[in-house]
Amino acid sequence: MVKLDAVNPASIEEATRRVEEQLDGSGLNLVINNAGIFSDVSLATVDSEEMLGAYKTNVVGPMLVGQAFLPLLKKAAQGSSQKGLSCSKAAIVNISTVLGSIERVPETFSNPAISYRCSKAALNMLTQCQALSYAEDGILCAAVHPGWVQTDMGTQEADLPVDESVRGILTVLPTLSEKHSGSFWSWAGKTIPW
Repeated sequence: MVKLDAVNPASIEEATRRVEEQLDGSGLNLVINNAGIFSDVSLATVDSEEMLGAYKTNVVGPMLVGQAFLPLLKKAAQGSSQKGLSCSKAAIVNISTVLGSIERVPETFSNPAISYRCSKAALNMLTQCQALSYAEDGILCAAVHPGWVQTDMGTQEADLPVDESVRGILTVLPTLSEKHSGSFWSWAGKTIPW
């Protein structure tokens, strides 16, 4: 286990150094950015501090983590004999949410969660930008919606146990290939519109 605070650059740097030591000269195949904070605020009650905090954790953190681990991901991709892109070669997977899908807002707006929605939509944009920027280095980038999961953030009212969500994500990841880089998936293996 390596401790990492996604909003603290010094923590990210230290974690990257420790992971590199543990890899003992080999590259890193997979980074899963699971940083996320949720606040159930409406458009009428959200303030700038809330929005900035959500963006810092939900977007800036994953961006910084991706940048920090990029050299290790490149090393894994360069050392791989696999053709194309895949999670077993080198990949960044950003944990997003269906609430960040602009197309799906009308059907999910019963829960406004403005700062969470907006920041996760920005994470989806980051995922697209990473996919286009890192493809030439052999790195796949995708976003995954884990479902409404029974966690501290999702609460026990959520409809999906943690183990079921994780099993679903672990089933989806090996199916992702070059044609999926820059795409948005559900834990159940369905594409989600941006």
